[in-house]
Amino acid sequence: MAYIALTQRAILDIQEIESLSIEKWGEDTASEYLQSIETALNLLRENPNLLKNNSVMSQSLSFYRVRRHFLVCAAYQDSIFVLTVKHGAMDLPNRLTELEPQLIQEAEMLYHAYFKKQL
Repeated sequence: MAYIALTQRAILDIQEIESLSIEKWGEDTASEYLQSIETALNLLRENPNLLKNNSVMSQSLSFYRVRRHFLVCAAYQDSIFVLTVKHGAMDLPNRLTELEPQLIQEAEMLYHAYFKKQL
């Protein structure tokens, strides 16, 4: 079973998804959408091989689609770090080009912090 951690950015993204979903479609729909994200995280914990690589979007990040959003992740050994959550309608390749260096740095810091705890 993989260790999964969410960055502060990913948590804020999910909170924004919740707020926008409540505003547009109501609390029940927002709750269902968040449940889909939670289910996806549990699936990835149990089977990290579900993460997909997409060389068009990134050479070093992995992705998992949840409805209309992508979990943007970095995988290191038995750890998955959810770095951000982005809507599929956005120009994800271009947005990731801007964010990728910072996302990779965040993932490496998280991995090293997690690894130190395990020693």
